[in-house]
Amino acid sequence: MSTLRVTAESLTILEHPNADALELAQVGLYRAVVAKGAYRTGDFALYIPEQAVLPAELIEELGLTGKLAGSAANRVRAVRLRGELSQGIVCRPRAVADVDLASAAADGTDFAEELSIVKWTPPIPTTMSGEVESAPELLPWVDIENIQRYPEIFEAGEPVVVTEKLHGSACLLTYLAEGERVHVSSKGFGSKGLALKEDPRNLYWRAMLGHGVPAVAARLAEKLGASRVGIFGEVYGAGVQDLAYGADGRGEKLGYAVFDVSAEIDGQVRWLDAEELLDGELPLAPRLYAGPYDIAQVLEAASGRETVSGRALHIREGVVIRSATDRYSPVVGGRAIAKAVSPAYLTRKGGTEYE
Repeated sequence: MSTLRVTAESLTILEHPNADALELAQVGLYRAVVAKGAYRTGDFALYIPEQAVLPAELIEELGLTGKLAGSAANRVRAVRLRGELSQGIVCRPRAVADVDLASAAADGTDFAEELSIVKWTPPIPTTMSGEVESAPELLPWVDIENIQRYPEIFEAGEPVVVTEKLHGSACLLTYLAEGERVHVSSKGFGSKGLALKEDPRNLYWRAMLGHGVPAVAARLAEKLGASRVGIFGEVYGAGVQDLAYGADGRGEKLGYAVFDVSAEIDGQVRWLDAEELLDGELPLAPRLYAGPYDIAQVLEAASGRETVSGRALHIREGVVIRSATDRYSPVVGGRAIAKAVSPAYLTRKGGTEYE
């Protein structure tokens, strides 16, 4: 998941092709449906992204009572309004009536706390939870921002690698060369510096042991001369999420695919090429493209059918984009990595979003 920030943004107003009373307000490459005439190109307004949970007072003020997602009808998610995909909410709440939004945009001010907006946290099913322990040496995963919100993360023509984004649950394994210890965690627990105690019933431990990941990590640490190795993969299958890729998350055919590798070498943590290091040893997230960065090509690749099963069983969640040579991005203040998500995935019915 990406980070939650509610920021002031400059708007570009576009015509809604199917509704005379509506328009599209563009923020980055996101578009949100707004009432016609409410804004003009160059105006500033707040942008509330998907997965934001709004307080009741703000929902009422914005006229959104009963119109948002979730059992409490308080969560922002992508919807189609008169045929056009609307992602997020563009608004000017009373709380910012006296705020210079142009200056706030320039300063990158985050209004989430002031407006009591929080990030939605998916529930944790029993099979994904378990007894945890402190794991300060765990190599954590990073939040990946959406390329539509930050299209400047990559420069046009920059060499990138695009892999399929799987809809499962992220599994983190850290191998510690000293003591030959292993930590296994989920993205949610890992962000808190916690690891799951070994349990053959636990989803993540089943995947790690079933695919022999600890042994692969140990060999990789020896090969690289690394004190720590992190292997990051997606656990998937029926019973994990609504998109199963032909795998069974409840049985022996539990799906698993590595999407990233990191290693601490000489005291420095580096992100490495998973395909170069692990091809033939562990299943990998499918690589769809490697070459010059083109935003239109990336967004096109985000849609279509999945390639994990080789049978195109259902829609694709999206793609992950990385710079071919790992680098820092000043746009997001961290690693140059982003995601693009399929509109069909965002608007599907009955989807699950366990972390």
